[in-house]
Amino acid sequence: MQKLRPVDARQPDAAVIAEALAALRRGELVIVPTETVYGLAADDRNPAALDKLFEAKGRPKDKPIALLAASVAELERHGARLPPAARRLAEKFWPGALTLVLDSPAGWLGFRIPDHPVMLALLRAWGGVLAVTSANRSGEPAATTAAAALAALEPFVALALDAGPSAGGVPSSVVKVEETKVIVLRAGALAEEEIRRVAQT
Repeated sequence: MQKLRPVDARQPDAAVIAEALAALRRGELVIVPTETVYGLAADDRNPAALDKLFEAKGRPKDKPIALLAASVAELERHGARLPPAARRLAEKFWPGALTLVLDSPAGWLGFRIPDHPVMLALLRAWGGVLAVTSANRSGEPAATTAAAALAALEPFVALALDAGPSAGGVPSSVVKVEETKVIVLRAGALAEEEIRRVAQT
């Protein structure tokens, strides 16, 4: 079965989105485009799917996977707490290349609203959050094309949505917000100086 599915980056075909949804609902893994690098998505409510995600990555299970959603309201429904500094960062940089590590009922988790029409269409159709990590083996370079992601992870993947090369090519910046304390955990697509300026405004 051909796993690579071409999809228009600006106007994704509803049939391709439906195929990805069906795979995710079956507990399969799907390679997805974002504005930073290609991601590997799974149903965060399905323990078997999450086990497969960690296995595909070769990633320790004590290293949490970020959750992506189409809106702040969706993240808050999932239990994410946004103190004022986090809300200022979200208003400035979402949708976009910022992962906020926030307190939630499940502990400290990374949350992001991506800025890519295909990923947003998939998240809206899904109607909740998806667990999404970069589509590469841990320690290897991030994939900026669906073909590269599939080459790295094919045995674990049901489907790869190919929207062309990633525009950014740099992973998201990861920032933990503890009330008024802002900690940059990973330098990424955004300048640390800008992150701190917005958080303190």
